[in-house]
Amino acid sequence: MGRIWLAIRVFFLVLFNGRVARQVGEALARAAKEAEPAAVPGPTQKAEPKPAVAKPAVRPVRSEAITLLATLRREARLLDFIKEPLDAYTDAQIGAAVRDVHRDCGKVLDRLFAVQPIVAQEEGSPVEVPTGFDAGRFRLTGNVAGDPPFHGRLMHHGWEATVCLVPEWSGTKLAAMVVAPVEVELQ
Repeated sequence: MGRIWLAIRVFFLVLFNGRVARQVGEALARAAKEAEPAAVPGPTQKAEPKPAVAKPAVRPVRSEAITLLATLRREARLLDFIKEPLDAYTDAQIGAAVRDVHRDCGKVLDRLFAVQPIVAQEEGSPVEVPTGFDAGRFRLTGNVAGDPPFHGRLMHHGWEATVCLVPEWSGTKLAAMVVAPVEVELQ
């Protein structure tokens, strides 16, 4: 069971941390080399030629951040709302627009990340930070002294993604940085 959790942790570290991804890639390459038998052809044996391996097609690189921004723009009009000057609108008009953007952004985040609170308690309630806690999951503020477990008041329940389903980019290199394409209505 420990290896399953390790695999899940490594998956997310590789996905979100380029340095870790390179280290894991190098470790896997070393392991593959070590696993190859070191057979040296004898005087009566002929070395068999290695079959040519077709290289996989190289896909254009696009940051997952651009893909996420494009999804929030397309499905929730977030970018359009943020970039729109609001001076000409009343507070009621802005509030009505925010309601739609807020709802639609929530749908996108739920679908792509299934974001959930890390701690199920209400903010302001007493909470215990266990011994051996992960500093990436708990941020301690105030008078931090002594050894865990720590007892305090929950200021924010935290958020964590339970999945990461950002679509893989399949467009061209030229369009890799496009968040929203130009729209033209033909007459």
